Amino acid sequence: MAGTASTNRSMDSRRFARIGAVALGLSGLLFFLYPAVRPWHDESTVGGAVASMSSSAWVAAHLLAMLSLILLPLGLLSLCRLTEGHRGFGLSLAGTVLIWLGAGLALPYYGAEDFALHTLASKVQSGISLDLLDLVNAIRFGAVAATTFAIGLLLLGVGGVLLAISIWRSDILPRISGVPLAIALLLLIPQFYLPAWARISHGVLVALALLWLAITLWRAAPSEETRTGGSTEMNSVSAPA
Repeated sequence: MAGTASTNRSMDSRRFARIGAVALGLSGLLFFLYPAVRPWHDESTVGGAVASMSSSAWVAAHLLAMLSLILLPLGLLSLCRLTEGHRGFGLSLAGTVLIWLGAGLALPYYGAEDFALHTLASKVQSGISLDLLDLVNAIRFGAVAATTFAIGLLLLGVGGVLLAISIWRSDILPRISGVPLAIALLLLIPQFYLPAWARISHGVLVALALLWLAITLWRAAPSEETRTGGSTEMNSVSAPA
């Protein structure tokens, strides 16, 4: 019976790790698509702002970014479970919590960018008289909105650093597999001040970092089973006893 219970725990651990790996991989893909799909025009002009913000691609791109931020901490839960009982678990948990909080604080801002700015630009495009740029700046740079967004992005960066240290210390995954994600998350704020090609390049960096972490997490699941209770096959042999 003990062997059967151990086998079931191992199988659950493996499934959980691989579900988390899929979530991280999807998060990376969606974050790459965000700047790749987003329209790029000179948004300091009314014409450029209308062209970008009134398009369906604007809505789709920011929605992809929001889905990416939702999937990221969900996927990291599997990393917490993988490191449980190992050196670095505390940092994994702390990093995941910070990233979860950071995503939560950043999501309302992305929602305002997605839905509010799109609605305003669509009104202007239809002929309604609005001072679009003043309204855009009021939404983007309002004290509460800008502050919570900045804090959210900072928490994402700090969380990424903690996860990278945790992965390095736990020695379950390749030690440097968390470093690219930490760098990518630390660059979240600076990349907003860069041209379109650089922001798309940053999206590629985030995608590659998350895909690498997802692949290593997927591959580490069987190794973790061996670490914590032997292979499923061995547990099955011991079950009758």
